[in-house]
Amino acid sequence: MRSIWKGAVSFGLVSISVKLYSATEEKDIRFHQVHREDGGRIRYKRTCSVCGQEVTYDDIAKGYDLGGGEMVILTDEDFADLPLTTSHAIDVLEFVPVEQVDPILYAKAYYLEPDGSATKPYVLLRDALSRTDRVAIVKVALRQREQLATLRVRDDVLVLNTMLWPDEVRKPTFEFLGEDVEARPAELAMAGSLIESMAADFDPTEYTDNYRAALQEVIDAKAAGREVVAPEEEAPAQGGAIDLMAALRASVERARSARGESDGDGAQPTPIDSARSGAKKAQPAKKTAPAKKATPAKKTAAKKTAAKKAAEPAKKAAAKKTTRAKKTA
Repeated sequence: MRSIWKGAVSFGLVSISVKLYSATEEKDIRFHQVHREDGGRIRYKRTCSVCGQEVTYDDIAKGYDLGGGEMVILTDEDFADLPLTTSHAIDVLEFVPVEQVDPILYAKAYYLEPDGSATKPYVLLRDALSRTDRVAIVKVALRQREQLATLRVRDDVLVLNTMLWPDEVRKPTFEFLGEDVEARPAELAMAGSLIESMAADFDPTEYTDNYRAALQEVIDAKAAGREVVAPEEEAPAQGGAIDLMAALRASVERARSARGESDGDGAQPTPIDSARSGAKKAQPAKKTAPAKKATPAKKTAAKKTAAKKAAEPAKKAAAKKTTRAKKTA
């Protein structure tokens, strides 16, 4: 990484020399505007709207529109005369609990590295912030603009998060906020069950930018001259009125099925479980199933036994005839 700024953290009477590095980078795939027929790059000229002449960067100044066609022109000398006490310093104003800083205020993150022999005071401030579980509210000037920021610890490194000023955050003025709409207790209970069924510890490495990966495959396929196969589109969500309870119930069951959970895992019963238990108790007793028929093997054995019983009287009659014949002789 290449440092983009050098200065010092002013921590009471302690000054910590640091280097500033951008902590994030955009992974978006960038395109150039080209001519469709021959692929030539499209260039734009900087021309003046009054005289029509092409203007170089040295002749470009900054103008503030007053309205009505009036323009105030500011030069680099005008900006140089502005008082920026934090031009090369990060002034610590106060230390506040981390939960008191609304995440909507955060803008961009930077890493701070100790410069020269400032390692010892750097580590001191880092460990002190970690032990007290607080963040430092600071002021810093970056790119000719004074900004509010925080200092916090991440992976044993001080991180500077620039922040928006309070008047830069818009207030939501939506019509539904004035409507008298309340969720029913049953709906709240079902929504709570859905949240619990989907609860997990956040791991950002589990998520990927599928659109960027698919776009990169399209680019690679175009470069290699292969046929591009479009992925199957997911069914769009149904709009219009929906049954809120049915949607919540289906969402809870789908979340449980995805995790392989069952009702017998020792978890607390949800409204769905209670409803199922009541339905089971209300069902009538099952009828006794009829006796099963004898198998073919049992039928064959029964036939053989009956045949033996039928043959016994015939054998006795034949024996009696033989005895009488002998006596007559």
